[in-house]
Amino acid sequence: MKILKFPIVRVTFWFILGILAAFYFKISPTISFSFLGLSLMLFGFIYLKSNNDFNQKKNFGAALYALFFFIGMTTTVIHNDTFRKTHYIHNETYFEKNHQIKVVVKEKLKTTSKNDRYISEVIQIDGKNTTGKLLLNIKKDSIFKKISIGNQLLIEDQLVKNFKPNNPNQFDYGQYLETKGIYAQLFTETQQLKISNAIEKDIWYYSANFRNRIIQNLSKKGFKKEELAVVIALILGQQQDISPEIIRDYQYAGAVHILSVSGLHVGFILLFITFLLKPLPKTKYSNFIRLIIVLISLWLFSIVAGLAPSVVRSAAMFSFVAVGMFLNRETNMYHTTIVSLFLILLVEPLFLFDIGFQLSYIALFFILWLQPMLKTLWKPKNVIVSYFWDILTVSFAAQIGALPLSIYYFHQFPGLFFVTNVVLIPCLSIVMVFGVVLIILAFFDFIPLFLSKIVEISITLMNGFIKWVASIESFVIKDIPLSFSLLIASYLIIFTWIIWFKKPSYYKMLSALCTVFVFQLLFMHANYLEEKKKEFIVFNVAKKTIIAERNGKEITVLTNDTLTETSFEKKMIQSYATGNFCKLKRFESIRNNYFFKNNKILIVDKTSIFNTSIKPDIIVLRSSPKINLERLLSKMNPKMIVADASNYKSYVSAWKTSCIKEKIPFHSTYEKGFYKID
Repeated sequence: MKILKFPIVRVTFWFILGILAAFYFKISPTISFSFLGLSLMLFGFIYLKSNNDFNQKKNFGAALYALFFFIGMTTTVIHNDTFRKTHYIHNETYFEKNHQIKVVVKEKLKTTSKNDRYISEVIQIDGKNTTGKLLLNIKKDSIFKKISIGNQLLIEDQLVKNFKPNNPNQFDYGQYLETKGIYAQLFTETQQLKISNAIEKDIWYYSANFRNRIIQNLSKKGFKKEELAVVIALILGQQQDISPEIIRDYQYAGAVHILSVSGLHVGFILLFITFLLKPLPKTKYSNFIRLIIVLISLWLFSIVAGLAPSVVRSAAMFSFVAVGMFLNRETNMYHTTIVSLFLILLVEPLFLFDIGFQLSYIALFFILWLQPMLKTLWKPKNVIVSYFWDILTVSFAAQIGALPLSIYYFHQFPGLFFVTNVVLIPCLSIVMVFGVVLIILAFFDFIPLFLSKIVEISITLMNGFIKWVASIESFVIKDIPLSFSLLIASYLIIFTWIIWFKKPSYYKMLSALCTVFVFQLLFMHANYLEEKKKEFIVFNVAKKTIIAERNGKEITVLTNDTLTETSFEKKMIQSYATGNFCKLKRFESIRNNYFFKNNKILIVDKTSIFNTSIKPDIIVLRSSPKINLERLLSKMNPKMIVADASNYKSYVSAWKTSCIKEKIPFHSTYEKGFYKID
């Protein structure tokens, strides 16, 4: 591939490796800066020794790559707030009892059924200057004054460290928060906090005020709530108010990317501003003014949209395109894409771990690389047909590139994505044209009725079409297992076959077939390993008991509760099954006695009725049985006591004390998560 010959590509590759090394190996600032200094001296020495003739010098290349590896590492360390002595993570007492915690609200997140959620910056704890971001969860209260971005809050509570997954193959939300620089959460109620009159007026404050003013003005003009939420997502990149049902429909239809402001939206802004500036004369001075206005417009738009990773990526890339247009030079989109990637990660290295950031860049790369090849398969003469053919090839190129990564993260594939995109992208252009004008006018509280109705009706029709496509669930392939090794093998298949497709040859075909063979071997190996496994798992589920008995690739779910298809519990069990290449065979009611891998298992429930003659190895306590555990332990002498989350916490605490006294291991799923016998 010619792109690999670009120096910026190889430099960026080593830079990214440095980011990964610093993040996963927790490199300290001392080590990072020491190696950066050594690599800089080595690079300078080799550069001076080369006498400026370094094109063919392997030592020069190695020194350059080492330098950028350590630049990536150091950049990540610099952005890691935990290395500051004032960071809250260094004081364990903040996680043990209540403190006076002063924070400033930076960003509002999507609410849950119980809490309003905000990303906040810690200012002080107990009057002492403290730093660090945290996730603030405030229990919903209809009469409480609404919190705004920039508000300073004084909260009487304690910090809670990020939760680790409590069940197997569960999404690691704690690690996800760490990629955002958040290492703790705060769960509080309105009675425990005070809103200060002081407001921190920064870029986030003015951005939020701009959006809120638009939303308020549109709402009071009668704009429907659901349609307004979609407009705000499409143009301003804010998805907080979109209902879960609409997001699910867009996911099933393969159009969820439309709700996230990305290259499609930012590219439109570039074209729109360029069109408005056409009357300016084509002089050197006017072109410079045009460039400045375009760049300011792109970055103001990205700020208003909340500086999401996909928006920043698109704004950076199209900024280079705008500069190329100003210089009257043809822009190499590969160079532009890689340079934008490098610069964004240089400023915010943790963007690398954002799923949207990863998907947007891989999709963009395949659009640039694969779409021109697909386009040559057919060259329609009709202009309209050619337009829709372009949309179709762009959709296929992006979907092929993002497919393995999307399956790896979400385990599903929307089969009708091409139908959705062919219909929606032309409609989206119309919505964007009128929507941008409407948003600008709404800021000044001037909203023509005909304009708002055009946008509202367009969104209603678009949502209706999406709902119809999503309703054809037979085309939505769900619960697709894909491990990391299979993810890499999938991309090897895609790359080798595209390389063969571009310029067929015997050896390229052989390489492509070999990657398919490797994928099959990895898949069969994964299946072979999973078929041999046997597990007995007590899940951690609030107020319920769910147990899984796995035999190879078949799972029997043991529970006395009814689980709906959309319930958290059913999704949790399905995640476990999908992650282990298994299927849910059947559901059964819980019995008192089980025998698994030479272990006698006794399950004691609230009835406290069980066979006292058996000598169990493991006792599982569920549904808060009223028993004298010390007497039971002395009589049965088990090897392990397990208490799940269906028990009262006070009971669990008393049982733990009894087990410590009798020196018998105790496992509470409240504290340690799921319990597994394998």
